[in-house]
Amino acid sequence: MKKIGKIISVTGQVAEVEFEGELPEINEKLILKGDPQVSLYAFQSVGKNIFYCTILIGRRKLKQGSVVLGTGERLSIPVGNKFLGRVIDAFGSPIDGKGEIESNAKKEIFAATPEFKDVSSKNEIWETGIKVIDFFAPLVKGGKMGLFGGAGVGKTILLTEIMHNILESKGKSQKSKARGAISIFAGVGERTREGQELYEELEKSGLLPSVALIFGQMGENASVRFLTAMSAATLAEYFRDEEKKDVLFFIDNVFRFAQAGSEISTLTKTIPSEDGYQPTLASEMALFHERVVSKNNEVISAIEAIYVPSDDLLDAGVQAIYPYLDSVITLSRDIYQEGRFAAVDILTTSSRVLSPKMVGEEHYKTVLEALSVLKSAQSLERMVALVGEGELSVENKRIYILAKIIKNYMTQPFFVAENQTGRNGEYVSLAKTVADVKDILSGKYKDKDPEEFLFIGGIADGSKKTSGKN
Repeated sequence: MKKIGKIISVTGQVAEVEFEGELPEINEKLILKGDPQVSLYAFQSVGKNIFYCTILIGRRKLKQGSVVLGTGERLSIPVGNKFLGRVIDAFGSPIDGKGEIESNAKKEIFAATPEFKDVSSKNEIWETGIKVIDFFAPLVKGGKMGLFGGAGVGKTILLTEIMHNILESKGKSQKSKARGAISIFAGVGERTREGQELYEELEKSGLLPSVALIFGQMGENASVRFLTAMSAATLAEYFRDEEKKDVLFFIDNVFRFAQAGSEISTLTKTIPSEDGYQPTLASEMALFHERVVSKNNEVISAIEAIYVPSDDLLDAGVQAIYPYLDSVITLSRDIYQEGRFAAVDILTTSSRVLSPKMVGEEHYKTVLEALSVLKSAQSLERMVALVGEGELSVENKRIYILAKIIKNYMTQPFFVAENQTGRNGEYVSLAKTVADVKDILSGKYKDKDPEEFLFIGGIADGSKKTSGKN
């Protein structure tokens, strides 16, 4: 017997459907009788024959009494190499105006996570060319990095710069292109303008052919935004498992994925947890993150932008993401307003790979010494605000100046912001960064004005620029 259901009610993007006879499977695709373009999927069972179904397309055509039919197919997305260089929506349909995409293969969007025995881990650092990241919170190949920050502090541009630097091979020792690495970018709940700017930047730099972009913008309904993240993970799995490629997975941003799940939970009349989020938040985060993993010899390295509502890092939606990350980059509004960019709060930035075994003895010891100076200087800032820098003791003044030089040195001109800043982008190798910070800590530049270290690449380059001004 066919799976036939009648809509009892429609609330937002959720339809309550009562079925007669055979019942649909969870995540099975449903269509409106007489109009197969209108689609839903079975989201949750709420009674003997009643299901909450999330509306994907055609909300206005559904009403009480409408009849829907089960298709027998679980929700899936077309996959293939033809998606590289293209922009698609959560269902695999092109939205870049370049015509249809030929594909004979499909993968289920809500696939099972890999078994533990199949998951692999790497102990290899993937250099980004961004000083503050490579030095204080390196990206591990096959790991996950989170960029945390409130609205307008530079998460998207930092994420885009990482993508540019890793994929761009001109004049650098990166092996990503030689190894056939590709990138997946998921825009979940972000502005259309930002997606357009990213597309233009990738096209201009010649990187577009190695990137597949999948967007579910801010204006889309909650179910589409939720599916966008899962569809992007499905596409990444395809390139990892079928094409045997290393994948760089970028998502902007994960909080909007959590927020979409919360909206769907509200529409399905689920009682929220004490923090106001859906009670299934932890399992939804696990479902997403445990699919974006390395398997056998191929890796998925994930860089995630995470919006922090009201700059509150203790928000439950933000906290649910932390357990899955290897490196945490925290962006600060105060630092951004001071004019330093990338606006990274170094003292709340960390990485599990910062150990002598992973990064080497020299790098590890230099990081510890730099952090010690920055922490000591932090306790001096209130004193300086009250009585001025001139009242510090000789030793405290030395520490305070060193900290200012380190913080300014960690700023950097970005390639993807050249049009906005008028500064040429700089790629700085990790070896150069470690050597420069060692020189700073040794007191080599103690007589220099800390302002000379703002927005330079390596210190030798900065010295040339400074002397040119004089």
